[in-house]
Amino acid sequence: MLDHVRDLESLCEATERLLTAVARLDNASVAEPSRLPGWSRGHVLAHLARNADALVNVLEGRPMYPDAATRDGDIERDAPRPLDVQVADVRATAERFGRVAAVPADWARTVALRNGVTDVAARIPFRRLVEVELHHVDLGIGRELEDLSADFVARETDFLTERFAGHADVPPLALTSPDGRTWRTGRADGTPAAVAGPAADLMGWLAGRRDGSALSTSDSSLPVLPPL
Repeated sequence: MLDHVRDLESLCEATERLLTAVARLDNASVAEPSRLPGWSRGHVLAHLARNADALVNVLEGRPMYPDAATRDGDIERDAPRPLDVQVADVRATAERFGRVAAVPADWARTVALRNGVTDVAARIPFRRLVEVELHHVDLGIGRELEDLSADFVARETDFLTERFAGHADVPPLALTSPDGRTWRTGRADGTPAAVAGPAADLMGWLAGRRDGSALSTSDSSLPVLPPL
């Protein structure tokens, strides 16, 4: 059951945690590489700010981004900014998202995201929470996937396995975490390969943040998952 109010509260806490950690950096550190290939920490922070703007667009019924080129260009434009400007932008856009999300609305309505993807409005706060939590880890400044709450990890694993369910490029998979939770994803044809391991590693592999080396599989090797 989606609870957008709870997710907005969790989002506020996660955003403050990220901003507190980022404020300890300096301009040189912001220009250093993040854990995302080809992106500096400045790219990650710019993306977080522009993503908040984009999700405001979604909630207010506008296209999420004008087009892919504009999205990418805005991130490249904003990535080199100094630390104080980056922090102020992430904070201001996060606060704007919070204000828009606080307006009474039909949270059961369907909203449009990128590339033809649609979702229920009530999931948008969780989608934003995912952006903040995973990109905090991507910054490489001390927070790891293992630091994320068990509830968040389970929900994101639910979301990612749903996203890959029926995907033609993902073979049938049966995932199991140490607490006994199980997920099915990938194509529906054939016997699913069993994949097991720590919950953070399962989620990290699905999210493209881990290589799967901490996971075991009944198949010869883990499949290469398509990009999100």
